[in-house]
Amino acid sequence: MSRRTSRRIPALPSWLPVDPYILALIGTVVLAALLPVSGTGAEVAGGASTGAVALLFFLYGARLSTAEALDGLKHWRLHLTVLACTFMVFPLLGLASHGLVPHVLTPQLQDGFLFLCLVPSTIQSSIAFTSMARGNVPAAICAGSFSSIAGILLTPLLAAALLGGSGGGFSADSLLRIGLQLLAPFLAGQLLRRWVGGFIGRHRKVLGYVDRGSILLVVYTAFSEGMVAGIWNQVTPLRLGALLAAEAVLLAVMLTVSWYGAKRLGFGREDRIAIQFAGSKKSLAAGLPMASVLFGAHAGLAVLPLMLFHQMQLMVCAVIAKRRSRDPLPEAAPARPAPAEALN
Repeated sequence: MSRRTSRRIPALPSWLPVDPYILALIGTVVLAALLPVSGTGAEVAGGASTGAVALLFFLYGARLSTAEALDGLKHWRLHLTVLACTFMVFPLLGLASHGLVPHVLTPQLQDGFLFLCLVPSTIQSSIAFTSMARGNVPAAICAGSFSSIAGILLTPLLAAALLGGSGGGFSADSLLRIGLQLLAPFLAGQLLRRWVGGFIGRHRKVLGYVDRGSILLVVYTAFSEGMVAGIWNQVTPLRLGALLAAEAVLLAVMLTVSWYGAKRLGFGREDRIAIQFAGSKKSLAAGLPMASVLFGAHAGLAVLPLMLFHQMQLMVCAVIAKRRSRDPLPEAAPARPAPAEALN
């Protein structure tokens, strides 16, 4: 790994309360419920949301170091394991959730639950938890980056194949929109990284606010469209409770599969930690813009399971990372005795 990938990542707090950004998202949802935008305002907000999504993925592309990503390919078994968790095991569990309809989940919530299972892994929180648990941080950096890159292509394709027309009218046109709004800006960011990378590095904090503000705009537009369309009449407190229970089971299964599956594959402790945290989580930052493109007016319900799962994974993984940080590290193998001739 390059020196840049081995930089120290600050650990998350040992006890993680409600993420302040989740509170901002909830506030945005409440604002959309009380003051939904419609008519001409909806057209303006929709155009701004489209531009915000393109900006987000341009910044993603400009931040990712191609050299570091290629260097990370040396640990290909670990990355393939994380990708298998993210884009194979998760989707299979999402498909199994069809059995929860209609008694546990409504068809619309189940679509959102399945979409949650299709989005890529996180980067920042996977790295932070891996660092906190004393795992393989460079591997977590690369695994999260590879998952994000793969998700730009795989998430829309999997959504088109598994959700069909039930989610938001998936079609060749929707996939073309994905290419224009997500993939093209990402590639443009990669191509221009040589010239804009320094600027982005110097203004990382400010651009972080741009990232989050863009996602809030996407959420407000999506939930406003849902309010105008009347889709929120389909959600009851009982259904929300059932959704939370289903997501708790999903997270528990993935944490177990990623940890013990990595052990069966022969990975050491540090690699297993990286695999567990990168392979069991889903990215809110990547999933929200994708849902706005894929689901249209139905994006409000589509992203609700992802928003709930995001907060749940942060709180649960914070506890796990804290416990892993107290685990005794494996003892180094004893040094082999020197050959007799070397002692003379």
